[in-house]
Amino acid sequence: MTTMHKNPNQPGSALTDPVRYPSGASAPVRTKRAFVLVLLTLFVPGSAQIVAGDRKRGRLALRVTLTVWALALVTIAIAVVNRTMLLSIVTHPVGSLFIIVILVALALGWAYLFLNTLRIIRPTLLAPGMRPIIAVVVAVSTILASGSLGYIAYVLNVSRNAIGSIFESGPSIDPVDGRYNFLMMGGDAGDDRTGRRPDSLSVISVDAKTGESAIISVPRNLQNAQFSEGSPMRKIYPEGYNCGDECLINAVNTEVTNKYQDLYPGVQDPGAQATLEAVSGTLGITVQAYVLVDMDGFAKLIDAMGGIRIKAGGWVPISGPVTDEANGIHGMPDGWIPAGDQHLDGFHALWYGRSREFVDDYARIARQQCVQQAMLKQLDPATLLTKFEDIANAGTKVVDSNISSNQLGSFVDLALKSKNQPVKRLTIGPPDFDASFSTVPDFDLIHSKVQEVLASSNSPKASDVVVSPGSNGASLGSPGAGSIMAAGPATGLVPASQLPSPSADFTPVTTTPDGTPITIELLNGLKAQGDEQGIRDLVATNGQCAPL
Repeated sequence: MTTMHKNPNQPGSALTDPVRYPSGASAPVRTKRAFVLVLLTLFVPGSAQIVAGDRKRGRLALRVTLTVWALALVTIAIAVVNRTMLLSIVTHPVGSLFIIVILVALALGWAYLFLNTLRIIRPTLLAPGMRPIIAVVVAVSTILASGSLGYIAYVLNVSRNAIGSIFESGPSIDPVDGRYNFLMMGGDAGDDRTGRRPDSLSVISVDAKTGESAIISVPRNLQNAQFSEGSPMRKIYPEGYNCGDECLINAVNTEVTNKYQDLYPGVQDPGAQATLEAVSGTLGITVQAYVLVDMDGFAKLIDAMGGIRIKAGGWVPISGPVTDEANGIHGMPDGWIPAGDQHLDGFHALWYGRSREFVDDYARIARQQCVQQAMLKQLDPATLLTKFEDIANAGTKVVDSNISSNQLGSFVDLALKSKNQPVKRLTIGPPDFDASFSTVPDFDLIHSKVQEVLASSNSPKASDVVVSPGSNGASLGSPGAGSIMAAGPATGLVPASQLPSPSADFTPVTTTPDGTPITIELLNGLKAQGDEQGIRDLVATNGQCAPL
């Protein structure tokens, strides 16, 4: 008698397939089938429909999946070969919008596939105890998959809106002498003035290829600032901004905003542009763009980051109102920022960077440089991921710039390159120049020192050599604060080993010379006694700072 064998491709055999037809399968098989289909949808979207559902729908979804995988591989390749191109696409208004639309479509499509997979599973066939478990597994998988894509799209949209609010849509800029030079201005727009008066000015110069960077700080009280060639203000002040003691470089913004806006037709912020031109001419370099930070809103940005961590060399006052305008004396401080390792929130970081009571502007400049470096160093990917929306929203309220949004991607790439490299520093004042230098600046000397700092990494760095203070001498601070005494002509160079270190190799001053701990009560007691000099001696090291 001949035995008959059924062809597995015949319909009768297909009906016994537990994957496509689970009705006749055992409860354990149905449970296993349910988990497998969910995993297939999670890792290979569309494959669950091919093996157990609508094959046409599954093939379409699988094609989309394979296309996305291919694009992901291409993206990884671009990130390795040309990261700048990838960042430019992501930060470009049109490119980012296209990516957002694609991500939203993929998120919705993936969510639909999970719902379809749940229908294919047919929960009513499962054991009663397994039904809620499978429902939870499907929900969690949907959140992990579709939710992740949706969140990425949301973050990109927040970023896109922030970029549009902060940056312009103008033409891109080219490096000059192989470098991009950005003017960072920090100031406020008080009720009694038109426009912002920058109380801090620093140029961040970045090598266009290597990302090697330098910070050049310009004191706000620099006199006779030179406007660059081609600046409309050069016609008003051909010999420099020399209209008297009130013509400090930080007054350029307000004067141009109030009197000379017509010289800058079509310029969004004539005061900021004129200040950029004054810094360019003063330093002898071409500064291509500016970033203006409203210091009144700066605290919000620091808070959005979760604060910053610094090592403070001395106590810094949170100054009270001015009581003696002529001598610049304030009333009792509203508080103090102690010396030592500190985690500063926005309010205290703002005061740490702007306070200058009991010290000079150069101590404040050093602290501002330290705050800038702490922000760059501590704004890590984890912080960006968890606090991105808060940071972006805060940024739109405190930051303004004439940098083209079309070029932002290349600058982000440069920032990533420079993040882990040492930063050169130069201050047009102590410790690199005599304290009186800003009153009668020698611009040829400034230009030569700037070029020295911006030289290649094979040349002496700013931390290796600095300008000696000048023939008349100038003592900064008190013993223990790193006093600098002149030892030769102003054009001489002094080895860094003989000068205070700008690194973290300093000991915070937390006690008086006789070993008594410095406390708020001690400092406020000296203030109540009118002993301003006693406080100056104890806080003289507060210009020393290092990011942690």
